Amino acid sequence: VTRNGTCLFAASDDLKNDREIVMAAVSSEGDAIKNASDDLKNDREIVMAAVSNQGIAIQHLSDNFKNDKEIVMTAASNGIYWALELISDEFKNDKEVVMAAIKDDGMVLEHASDELKNDKEVVLAAVKDCEAALEHASDSLKGDRDILELIKAAHPDL
Repeated sequence: VTRNGTCLFAASDDLKNDREIVMAAVSSEGDAIKNASDDLKNDREIVMAAVSNQGIAIQHLSDNFKNDKEIVMTAASNGIYWALELISDEFKNDKEVVMAAIKDDGMVLEHASDELKNDKEVVLAAVKDCEAALEHASDSLKGDRDILELIKAAHPDL
């Protein structure tokens, strides 16, 4: 499991409940947490290792962890694109969480709250990472001069 954490799925129930083995698995492949025992899925250190490795691992966590800002922020910084739609609406409207996710992938703007899709700083950060993120901005910001100039500077041939 140290080389390929996904192998945890084939392990015995005893090994899926072995803290050392599960830690090695999620450190190699965060998403391997889906195969850990329920007890270890509730171990904060293991959960943190999983989302530190792959933000998408948050999909396999209890609501308790999906509502934990530290866990969500860690996931946001580690490839949370699909996972952002899985977290509570509270965090989709949390500028700090969304900005952390945008640093990893500007397209997460798609899953941000309408309020943040209308926040110029958030949209600028998203478009700076990925021009296509403009598609998910509010209508009023789609025509914003600063945002359009940023895109034009990146693509002068447009």
